[in-house]
Amino acid sequence: MQSQRAEKRGLRRQRVRRKATGTDARPRLSIYRSLNHIYAQVISDQSGNTLAAASTQSEAVRDALKSKRNLAAAKAVGKAIAEKCQAAGIQTVVFDRNGFLYHGRVKALADAAREAGLKF
Repeated sequence: MQSQRAEKRGLRRQRVRRKATGTDARPRLSIYRSLNHIYAQVISDQSGNTLAAASTQSEAVRDALKSKRNLAAAKAVGKAIAEKCQAAGIQTVVFDRNGFLYHGRVKALADAAREAGLKF
């Protein structure tokens, strides 16, 4: 069961990554969702650099949360990554859901980043 699930996510990930490539002008917002945490990175594939990162394990987000595995935590990470992008001068990104379904915590992170001023 687990290997089938991972294999299907890998196929979805490849399909998404064919279309979503980050440049220096419009980097890629890549997310990863584990059972306990959620992570977000803004990556320029052109130069190979991570421009901004936020997660439920980063100090600014971790201290303000009661639980790190619910929708409120995903919203906090989305807001934090949008603020870091604004500080770095990044206005628009390409959203890479990394093979995860656009539902639940993934959708909450994306919506919070949009509300905080990030365009994608």
